[in-house]
This record gives sequence, C-alpha cells and structure tokens, in this order.
Amino acid sequence: MSREIRRVPENWEHPKDEKGHNIPMHEHFPYNKEEIEEGLRDGWLDNDPPNYGCDVMPQWPESERTHYQMYESVTEGTPISPVMKSPEALARWLADNKASAGPYATATYDQWLAMIKVGSSAGSFVMNRSTGEIVSGVEAVSRKM
Repeated sequence: MSREIRRVPENWEHPKDEKGHNIPMHEHFPYNKEEIEEGLRDGWLDNDPPNYGCDVMPQWPESERTHYQMYESVTEGTPISPVMKSPEALARWLADNKASAGPYATATYDQWLAMIKVGSSAGSFVMNRSTGEIVSGVEAVSRKM
C-alpha cells in the first residue's frame, strides 16, 4: 500500500495488459551498465530501449516530466490516479476520490499535498513508538513524524 509520486509527460498513459489491467512498472531501471551488456549478450534482456524489455517507467528527459501521477508501489507500481497538471490538482483528486493512503486509510487534501510536495514515496503506515498511534504513511509525511 505504499504511495509514490511520479513525474510524467502530459499525455502519459500507463500500459495495460490484454485484459485491460495496469502492468506494474518500476520507477527506475533495475540494472547497471554492465548488467545490461551481460543481459543483451546472454539473451535475458531484449534490446528495446529505453527499457530493454523490462517493465520500468520510460526514462523521459526532465523537461518532459511536466505532470504528476500517484502510484502504489507495493508491486513495481501501478497508478492510482489520473495524470494531473499540478500537485494541487492531484491532491484535490486524491482527496475527493478518497484514494487509499494505506490500509483502511484515506488522506485529506492537505496531507496528500504535503506528501506530493516532498516528491517522494510514503510507506503504508507509520507507528509512533511512544504513543502506539498508527497512521498512514501519507499522514505521517504531512505531520513530519
């Protein structure tokens, strides 16, 4: 149930399989240069740049990453929101649609916006050891626990 903000082009459409389900995709390429060369040589990677046949997000130039999309990242990652123009628009959509922020948890607009502006990912939940309180990772980021 982890959540991860990804910067994407305006026209990005996450790929789907033949049944219409989102295909999980890593955010970053999991192999270094030597592993790519070995995989291409030994045949366990296809020569299909920029992803070499692996299910990873395309590596767009920073100038093309103009929009925002929220992903779950327990698997390699599938979107839980549409592509949005701004952090505020994405936070509004997530709050209004009661998007899952973790197990049995949603988040407010302000909590989503804080997490998006951090520009990273949040775990499923966080436990405050001194109080025993458990909150979603999104809420924890907004509180800076």
